[in-house]
Amino acid sequence: MATTIQISRDLQKALADRKLFDRETYEEIIWDLIEDTIEISEQTKKDIAKARRDIREGRVYSQDEVKKELDL
Repeated sequence: MATTIQISRDLQKALADRKLFDRETYEEIIWDLIEDTIEISEQTKKDIAKARRDIREGRVYSQDEVKKELDL
């Protein structure tokens, strides 16, 4: 069920400035903003911690190393 909300002209302009494309709705913009504030999952936190350990311990390859290995 859709509803109507009242916003100031300043907020309307700020939302319009965030549009990635002309036909993007204010609802899509607001959902994107909400999504940016949702806490990341526990699994994602574990994956980030593992990636950081891999970097610290040298288990990474540079882009140049990968290109060389793949003959690109």
